[in-house]
Amino acid sequence: MIRSKAILASLRFANSFLSTRVSSTPSFSSQVIRFSLFSSRLSFQPHSSHLLNTHRRLYFSTKPNSLLQLILTNDWSDELETELDKFNSSLTHGTIIYVLKKLDKDPTKASNFFNWAREENGFNPNSSVYSFMLRILANKDTMKEFWITLREMKDQGFYLDEETYYTIHSCFKKKKMGTDVVALTHFYKRMVEENAKDSVAQKVADVIFGDEWGNEIEKELDGMKIVLSDNLVIRVLKELRSYPRKGLKFFHWTGKCSSYKHNTVTYNALLRVLARHDSIAEFWSVVEEMKGEGFEMDIDTYIKVSGNFQKFKMLEDAVKLYEVMMDGPYKPSAQDCSLLLRSISGADTQDLNLVFRVANKYEAAGHSLSKAIYDGIHRSLTRVGKFDEAAKIMKVMKNAGCEPDNITYSQLVFGFCKARRLEEACKVLDEMEAHGCSPDIKTWTILIQGHCDANQIDNALMCFAKMQKNCDADADLLDVLINGFVSQNRIDGAYKLLVEMINIVRLRPWQATFKILIEKLLGKRKLEESMNLLKLMKKQNYPPYPEPFIQYISKFGTVEDAMEFLKALSVKEYPTIGAYLHVLESFLEEGRHSEAQDLLYKCPHHIRNHRKISELFGTKSTA
Repeated sequence: MIRSKAILASLRFANSFLSTRVSSTPSFSSQVIRFSLFSSRLSFQPHSSHLLNTHRRLYFSTKPNSLLQLILTNDWSDELETELDKFNSSLTHGTIIYVLKKLDKDPTKASNFFNWAREENGFNPNSSVYSFMLRILANKDTMKEFWITLREMKDQGFYLDEETYYTIHSCFKKKKMGTDVVALTHFYKRMVEENAKDSVAQKVADVIFGDEWGNEIEKELDGMKIVLSDNLVIRVLKELRSYPRKGLKFFHWTGKCSSYKHNTVTYNALLRVLARHDSIAEFWSVVEEMKGEGFEMDIDTYIKVSGNFQKFKMLEDAVKLYEVMMDGPYKPSAQDCSLLLRSISGADTQDLNLVFRVANKYEAAGHSLSKAIYDGIHRSLTRVGKFDEAAKIMKVMKNAGCEPDNITYSQLVFGFCKARRLEEACKVLDEMEAHGCSPDIKTWTILIQGHCDANQIDNALMCFAKMQKNCDADADLLDVLINGFVSQNRIDGAYKLLVEMINIVRLRPWQATFKILIEKLLGKRKLEESMNLLKLMKKQNYPPYPEPFIQYISKFGTVEDAMEFLKALSVKEYPTIGAYLHVLESFLEEGRHSEAQDLLYKCPHHIRNHRKISELFGTKSTA
């Protein structure tokens, strides 16, 4: 409490919170009718265990899931392998990828399964399976298996693609596996060099790049006497990834060759190339073509393609793809569903129908809605101001045994703040505490950000004072408050708050917070305060931020200002020659030659006699 008073003593507050409200939201659209059916089906009651078990039995009746359940629920042993032999006929490319994906957090068991599939059942891995397996094995506990698999992959004529290399390289660096980083880099560079010497895939791609696809291109390709294989087709498609329609033409051309027939592996490779805005029609055409041929999209391809759709806001396509996969044997996980709902809720313009399609499809597969999926639905509703419907979802959650927490309540606070219904947003925190859920720093930050966005800085500070009774501030929250002050041109208040948070609370602000406030202070001709922040930055071990100071001092500052600035730049006795040179050059460029000369005379001897300084003043003196 004492700390709170100290922080806020020098700041002015308003006497009350914002009392005006935005008018209530309009009634739900036709989409909400569908939601009403969805929620009424839940009957605001938890699913019975009998129904859940029935759904699970139905869900795991398909071979990939039965195989997976057997592996997940047993230690690896000879007995397990005997049981697995019953699934020999179902070990397709898609099934292998699906099981490996589910085992990616257990690399030892994934390696056992991979080896069993190859050695006992004659499964021949392709480049995509090898790449997937390598990503799983990129772990300190399975490095022996990693290098064995990588060498086997190379011996089989497959190569480590760029995406997989960078993924594993980043993983090794993050885990501080320096020796393996060096070894992997050496292996990859040598492989690239070997491939460059005799790369049929690159030669094929160069021919295709040369002109628009037509009879001439096909004749030239026929003349190359190419020996087609899955590996070659995949490599050519990767070379053509920036030209998806050319990739599709090449794919169809290879399919017409009598010596070659496409399969699940090559179709999946093609889908990854076509999953773009400019070839989305072709993408869906190939999905239908695959179905007709009896092939399935594997789960790794789904995750990559869905990720691209979400990244580029192709949400209708992402939802359609999710529905396709949920109707197939390789169903996305609950986490995939939750991530998709999060992407939909974060879109600039939301289509609630997409939310309900995802949730309904997930439930139709025999799953009970999890807390994360309830939150995904709730998030979408609050972001578009459907607060009555969001309240219904919260009731359904509770009845299903999923208690609302800080995540759920924070979404509601965000929605009210977005709608400028700030008083109601504040009441949400009171409601939280009444239900035994203490607001955390993220919830408070959302509330304070909402007040700042509405230009209610004093009310934001009142929330801040209330927060500090039970919760410590962090750098994110301080940045929100400082930017709120800056947006209102209350630079002095921002400066006082920042300094007191550092000196009294011992909070370490973000570097960006320092930078924005330094720039604004200099814009108000407040050099002393800006210099103080520069010194505080140095104490926080941030690198110096000289650019705005040099620009300011060269135009408005004195020689003494320049000396004080140079002294503040370094923890050593003197700053670098570059710092002195930059300041002197700026004075000269502003035509302040006498100040530049005076500063030069005050510089240390080794600076005045430096070659670059002599050249600078020699050039200027002759100008």
